[in-house]
Amino acid sequence: MNSSFKTEYVDAISSLGKNCGAGLATIGLAGAGVGVGLVFGALIIAIGRNPSLDNKLFKFAMLGFALTEAVGLLALMMAFLILFS
Repeated sequence: MNSSFKTEYVDAISSLGKNCGAGLATIGLAGAGVGVGLVFGALIIAIGRNPSLDNKLFKFAMLGFALTEAVGLLALMMAFLILFS
């Protein structure tokens, strides 16, 4: 076997690993989408049960939204780091 074939083979395996890793890292984005839906779904149910607490509940919902989106952005960042490093 010549050296260039081995180099091409190693590069192909490395590219395959990066693409699979980046694809698996983006699963966290789907989880973030589900989390945001759950947060706002729970907000609607809570305001329906006790409308007088809507301002307080909305603040908690925004906190939950921000934390959920932060996890999604971390997953996206990891996917880009895996793909382009």
